[in-house]
Amino acid sequence: MIPRSRYALVVGSGCALAGVLLSGCGGEKDPDAGTNGVGRLAPDRIEAKTRAAAESAKSVRMAGTVVSQGKRFRLDMRLKEGGGVGQVSSGGSTFELLKVGKDLFLKADGDFYRGHKNGAGGAAGGKGDAAAKLEGKYVKVPSEDPSYKKLSGFTDLKVLLDGFFVLDGELAEGDHGTVNGRRTVALTADGGRGGTVEVALEGEPYPLRYSRAGGAGTLELSDYNKDFELKAPDAKHIVDYGEQISGSGQPGQ
Repeated sequence: MIPRSRYALVVGSGCALAGVLLSGCGGEKDPDAGTNGVGRLAPDRIEAKTRAAAESAKSVRMAGTVVSQGKRFRLDMRLKEGGGVGQVSSGGSTFELLKVGKDLFLKADGDFYRGHKNGAGGAAGGKGDAAAKLEGKYVKVPSEDPSYKKLSGFTDLKVLLDGFFVLDGELAEGDHGTVNGRRTVALTADGGRGGTVEVALEGEPYPLRYSRAGGAGTLELSDYNKDFELKAPDAKHIVDYGEQISGSGQPGQ
């Protein structure tokens, strides 16, 4: 028979070893230890906290994919109050967007304009000379153009953040994980079918990744409150889409 003192030593040593290998005999390691505490909140409180944090941000970088009206867009935008700047890709074409106040500018190569017949590409009308005028220039998109609203949505911090919090269904706390090295907790809607937001557990509870419902894209947010320059292009690099290309002041006619 093993002496009582020795038995206690063996058990204690075994528990210590298990603690190293299996997070301890006394229970699992607390996944929220050393965090901002958001992971301990009820799902609706997590949503409220991360929404408030996002809405308080002065600037952010948003990158990833969005599926809209059957089209897949890849974007990498820097956004702040008053506009945004970055790139959007779709269907093999990539273009730059810049919005300063209410002024929206689009910059792309000639192939982009030759391949588009409506909206912001419509002024080219498939004609090489018009596309050549537009290539590499900042095209100022008139606010009355059908493309203005859609394209400006990619450069609007409030619009994109509002879309970021579309969670359809009952909210529940999901798994703990990491996004770009930062600890997170997932907030799911309808078991993830209605969307998932991964919330930072370190520092401010910013949303760091959003997986849209129905597999309609995934976006990552970073560089919160990192300011960047936002100014209109030099006049010599701007083409007035309505006046100089269509000749009528009404794009697409």
